[in-house]
Amino acid sequence: MLEIYFKKNEEVTYFCDRLYHLTNEIHVQWETNKDWGNRLYVRILTDEMKTAVAKALAHVFITYHLTDYLKKILRHTYYYTNDEELKRMTHLSETMLLDDEILLKNKRLIDWLEDIFLEQINENNALHFHSVIQFRFTHLKYLLEQIVGLAIDDYKREEEHQAFIHTLREYMNRKKTGDKCVHVLQGDPFSFFSSDGERLTSKDLIQIMKQEPLYIVGLDGNEMNLAPLIAIAPNKIYIYGEDPSEPKTMTVINVFQEKVMFLPLSEFPFSI
Repeated sequence: MLEIYFKKNEEVTYFCDRLYHLTNEIHVQWETNKDWGNRLYVRILTDEMKTAVAKALAHVFITYHLTDYLKKILRHTYYYTNDEELKRMTHLSETMLLDDEILLKNKRLIDWLEDIFLEQINENNALHFHSVIQFRFTHLKYLLEQIVGLAIDDYKREEEHQAFIHTLREYMNRKKTGDKCVHVLQGDPFSFFSSDGERLTSKDLIQIMKQEPLYIVGLDGNEMNLAPLIAIAPNKIYIYGEDPSEPKTMTVINVFQEKVMFLPLSEFPFSI
């Protein structure tokens, strides 16, 4: 018989729900006490049952404690205090950790948690859920700190990108635009066509770009996707392709906003 202690009723309810989804062979008895909180008596007969209990405990941590645990790392390891930054970086960290593609030393987060709880189940007849989190997560905490660090890097890159987009948008708002229309085919790099269907060659684009002080907004003269559009300053941009969320396309949309229309490749009006 294993005793498991929880502080909160919702943790017990969620644990039991997860456990019965994993196996219906385990008998659980729930008692409450004003001094020690919630105590469960769990009858475990097989290793498969132990694994099911460890999995259920892992899900309780992810559901009720992961967010606060990551916020604590952000506050005490990386010294962030701004609520909005904490919220955004916590969300980024959680997204990374719950992605099955992201591994912590060759294991997913859920696997680390299951192993920690299973070790406690094998070693003890009583398991205090919150004590395990507080005292048995030393190595896992170090791995989580690394993931949070990666999330912070992503957050900073996104901030820099947004600042860059804002600079370009402000620049284009001040810049006089003509009545030019440009048609763009997705690709690497983009292919550009004038309103009458004439393809603009790399030589054409470089010549246009030389007339614009692109360095002012941090663009390289060799950049052949966004920079030509900044130099041309069209009044309307039609982008044709299959993926409107493609990063280069999204950047153009974010800079030129209502001047951009995305259309399927089948609607490209000229012969390629």
